Amino acid sequence: MNDLEQSLALIARGADEIIKKEDLEARLKTGRPLRIKAGFDPTAPDLHIGHTVLLNKMRQFQDLGHQVIFLIGDFTGMIGDPTGKNVTRKPLTREDVLANAETYAEQVYKVLDKEKTELRFNSEWFGKMGAADMIRLAAQHTVARMLERDDFAKRYKGEQPIAIHEFLYPLVQGYDSVALECDVELGGTDQKFNLLMGRALQEHHGQQPQIVLTMPLLEGLDGVNKMSKSLGNYIGISEPAIDIVTKTMKIGDDLMWRWFELLSFEVSLDELARMKADMASGALNPRDAKLRLARELATRFHDAAAAEQAIAGWNAVVTGQGDTSLLPLDEIQTPAEGFRLAALLTAAGVTPSNSEANRKLKERAVRIDGEVVEDAARVFTAGFEGVLQVGKRNFARIRLI
Repeated sequence: MNDLEQSLALIARGADEIIKKEDLEARLKTGRPLRIKAGFDPTAPDLHIGHTVLLNKMRQFQDLGHQVIFLIGDFTGMIGDPTGKNVTRKPLTREDVLANAETYAEQVYKVLDKEKTELRFNSEWFGKMGAADMIRLAAQHTVARMLERDDFAKRYKGEQPIAIHEFLYPLVQGYDSVALECDVELGGTDQKFNLLMGRALQEHHGQQPQIVLTMPLLEGLDGVNKMSKSLGNYIGISEPAIDIVTKTMKIGDDLMWRWFELLSFEVSLDELARMKADMASGALNPRDAKLRLARELATRFHDAAAAEQAIAGWNAVVTGQGDTSLLPLDEIQTPAEGFRLAALLTAAGVTPSNSEANRKLKERAVRIDGEVVEDAARVFTAGFEGVLQVGKRNFARIRLI
């Protein structure tokens, strides 16, 4: 492939849709660095690896020599993105938004090249707008067009309230592209309506409409639902390396390939195809493939030494060979009467409930320091230290205090 074909192939990797691909090709042919924008509303203090699907694509654009703009929606965050919501989202306070934005700025540079990233806040232009400016912006779209949006249409049909300010959100996000004169805007598939709004507003303001590139929403650890903190199926990019490794090792074999495609920088699509073939033939163990992905993610968000230590700790528990003291030690406050075993397993986070813990005990699936335990009446008091394990994949090294 020539350089243009290679660039297009990298940009298209994992993408759900590019609108319009021929426009992207034409702008790439000009040889000028394109302005690539993705916006993030700071609605929570921490990012998870689902967010990094967009960050990874931004990094690929950086590596191709383009100008990446990481836009923090400190203004839009106070409105609240209605995407995918069946009720009006509670707006955040200015203080909440700024506190979360500060942590975002620190975390994104685990993926993006800080020296090549333009960090912007959309309050830069919206903070200068008056009421008349906002009315003029609102006049550029109709209520009927807004109700074409799936989530608005469902709420309207279901006679659920839609606040007027929610109609402003797509317009405000779209105007960001005008203010930044974007060539390309990235977003999840659920953001398509908002991204197309940017194209429409740019045309209205005499700008060349941006290319829209949508990325899939990464399924979480359950392999079904979108990665989400509220569902508990996420890996936070600030989590300890051992948590990144252990959680990655829990994903299903089919989901592993999607994670490789959307999250890996080290494995090309050609190599990924070879890995799939090797696994189908039995030449590649799924566990080894997942370890490769876990190592890459732990290294990216920590460093190589932390990744290797985490993998050594994981191996020590799962294979029974190695030093389990490499695992991080979690200290748990102990009640005066101590913990019965089921309660201890739940407190340590290796079972979701006492009833599930008791079920696993009956299945002889619970180990302490590698030894099977079945005595549900056993009490653990302050000073106990050991590795609790349920099945092969759930474990924790704890100390009761």
